[in-house]
Amino acid sequence: MDLSSSLKDKLLSEKKKVSESKSNSVIRTRFSKITNDKVGNGILSEKSFLIKDNIAIKNEELTCCSNILKKYVSPYSATVVDKIIQNGGLITGQTNCDEFAMGSSSEYSIFGPVKNPFNEKLVAGGSSGGSAAAIAENLSDISLGSDTGGSVRQPAAFCGIYGFKPTYGRISRYGLVSHASSFDTIGIMSKQLDDIIKTFYVISGKDNKDSTSVDYPSENFEDLSKKSLPNVVGVIKNDILDSIDQEIKECYMSLVNELKAKNIEIVEIDLPFFKHVIPTYYILTMAEASSNLSRYDGIRYGNRINGKDLNELYVDTRSKGFSDEVKRRIMTGTYVLSSGYYDAYFSKALKVRRLIQKSYHDLFKSMDSILLPTTPELPFEIGGRKKDPLKMYFADVFTVTSNLVGNPSINIPYGLSKNGLPIGLQLISNSFKEETLFNFAHSLK
Repeated sequence: MDLSSSLKDKLLSEKKKVSESKSNSVIRTRFSKITNDKVGNGILSEKSFLIKDNIAIKNEELTCCSNILKKYVSPYSATVVDKIIQNGGLITGQTNCDEFAMGSSSEYSIFGPVKNPFNEKLVAGGSSGGSAAAIAENLSDISLGSDTGGSVRQPAAFCGIYGFKPTYGRISRYGLVSHASSFDTIGIMSKQLDDIIKTFYVISGKDNKDSTSVDYPSENFEDLSKKSLPNVVGVIKNDILDSIDQEIKECYMSLVNELKAKNIEIVEIDLPFFKHVIPTYYILTMAEASSNLSRYDGIRYGNRINGKDLNELYVDTRSKGFSDEVKRRIMTGTYVLSSGYYDAYFSKALKVRRLIQKSYHDLFKSMDSILLPTTPELPFEIGGRKKDPLKMYFADVFTVTSNLVGNPSINIPYGLSKNGLPIGLQLISNSFKEETLFNFAHSLK
């Protein structure tokens, strides 16, 4: 591929910005390899991409920011990566994240924590904090992350950018390292809503390599960019709003009043099973994680700590390979799946998930979208929550529902706090109604 002079200048500028960045968001670059990619022409032509370190790029390291996969090189690319390159996109590097995408702050990484570009003493959110911080710093046009319980939308809110999670199954997960398979999605981040829409248009669709991907017709990307407000929007009541940061509440009410002024029908709703979404989410995802991560044993691939027998090899490899947070989730997940506790925890959580899914399905019969805060609080200090995992888990209280239900949702940047920190609000629509989200978000620009 011959690069135009303007594209060369752009890539040189981004390379310089990466080298000067203090956020620790980019862990590997591949500027020198771009000319070797068989890049096609398409609507992503000359757009630069950064990819989270749990999405496979052929012949590049794929470590999930974990010691157990340190220096592991992927033999193939994720479907989304192939589609981006085929449509003219340029993969310039890989981003830092929480180990195996398990976290809400991007602190659990062998490469160190990601720092928020707005204040380097604060977290960038997680687990896709590197992808969010890099976009906030203009290190690329677009980035990909994974969203299992808010891992794209929450860091997008903390870093003041758009962060989009699709309907489960709209984007192939082939090449995404599994965390919790029935929750995982690949999400898109950018400062430009149109770039998110174009990327979604390119990478969505049925993939024979992923049995959970859905053959659903996609709108033309130009149609997805129309400005169109929904007719009916659901909003939450004050009893929940009173428990969140006051400045986020004020931004939320400001947007609600703006919608009322535009004659949008506003309906106050009770969020179904709101007190149960966090425990339900973590019981199920930890159970799935304990199953998915059982493959990392030092035998087939990844780092190995040799021992005097097979049992010692397993124990030492996994003890030294996984961080405390990953171990915590594996052990909790194994516990809830164990004999005697399966019915008390895992089976019961599955039933609650079905009730939550039905309740939201019923809600969307009478409304087009739901408006929520993305996070209950502003970005917090690095190290401030690591000793209190339960408080860390509650950072996802407004985002996990979309993953439990499978609905699409998007974070929209909506102003700054008094201290200059980003505030994000979240739009949710019914399954396979991404165009409703995009048109709604466009109308709020």
